[in-house]
Amino acid sequence: MRSNVLFFLLLATSSFLFAQPKKTSGNPLFPGWYADPEGVIFGNTYWIYPTYSDVFDRQVFFDAFSSPDLVHWTKHEHILDTARVKWARRAMWAPAAVEKDGKYYLFFGANDIQSDAENGGIGVAVAGQPQGPFQDLLGKPLIDKFQNGAQPIDQFVFRDKDGSYYILYGGWRHCNIAKLNDDFTAILPFEDGTSFKEITPQGYVEGPVMFIKDNKYYFMWSEGDWGGPDYSVAYAMADSPFGPFKRIGKILQQDAAVARGAGHHSILHVPGAKEWYIVYHRRPLNEKDANHRETCIEVLQFDEKGLIKPVRLTVAGVKPQIIK
Repeated sequence: MRSNVLFFLLLATSSFLFAQPKKTSGNPLFPGWYADPEGVIFGNTYWIYPTYSDVFDRQVFFDAFSSPDLVHWTKHEHILDTARVKWARRAMWAPAAVEKDGKYYLFFGANDIQSDAENGGIGVAVAGQPQGPFQDLLGKPLIDKFQNGAQPIDQFVFRDKDGSYYILYGGWRHCNIAKLNDDFTAILPFEDGTSFKEITPQGYVEGPVMFIKDNKYYFMWSEGDWGGPDYSVAYAMADSPFGPFKRIGKILQQDAAVARGAGHHSILHVPGAKEWYIVYHRRPLNEKDANHRETCIEVLQFDEKGLIKPVRLTVAGVKPQIIK
C-alpha cells in the first residue's frame, strides 16, 4: 500500500512540475543547429528566420520559428529551398524578412560566390504569409556582383523614417547600402547616379543591422572569424543611415563560462514597450564543429546617453513578453 501511495505522489508531483509554464525562454530558444538569426515582429507574433547551420552543400533550405511571447516557439519547416530558387544550389544564408503591402519578403544569400564570374548573390522570395511557402521573386539574384569590394551576402532590409527601404549587406570586410524600389525588384540609383554606397566602419566583417532609437541611427555588425572565439558584435551611431559611422565598441562576445563565438545578430523591439532584445547565435562549449551554432536571445539595454550596454550571455534567456 505504501509503495502505491508513494507512486501516485511521485506521479502527481511530476505532473505538477511539467504543467508549470516556462518562466523564461531558455537558451537556446529551440533545438537544432541554427545561426545568423533574423528576428522580426509581424502583427502580434515574433518570428525568427535563421540559417540552417551545416556544411555549405547542405545549406539548401530555410526553416522559420514563431512565438507569441518569446518563450514558446513553433517550427515551420522548409519555408524556402533550392527547389524553388533555380539559380541557388548551396550556402543559403542569413535571411532578412520584411512585410510590405500585405506581402512577406525574404531576402537571402546563396552560393557563396567568390567572384563576379560565378552565379549567385542576394535573392528575394515572396509569400502571402510569414510562414511561406516562399517563391523566388525574380528568377535571378537581385545583387550578383561585388560592389566596393563587398561580397553579396548577409543582407539586412531597413525601413527609414520617410518610408524608404534600404538594403545593407556585405562580406569580406566591406558594407554597402543601396535603395530598394517599391516592389523590391530592383536597386534605385541615388541622386549622384551611384547605386551602392560603402558605409564600412572600423572592424566590420559581416552581418550588418540597423535600427532607429531616439532619432539616432544605430549600425551594428559582426567582427572576428565566424568560426573562432573572437566572433563578436560591435556598433556605431550616426544621424543618417549613410553615416559616417565611427566604431563605439563591442557589446556582445563569448563568455568562457557559458558559450563561444557569440555573434551575427538581429534586434527585436515591441513598439511602445521599453524592452529591447538581441537575437544571436553562439557555439556550445563542448562543440568543436564550427557549424554547431544555436540561436539565443538576451535583453538589450541602453545607458542614459543612449549607448548600448555590454550584453551578458545567459542560459535562462528572457522572460515572456506578449505583444499587445
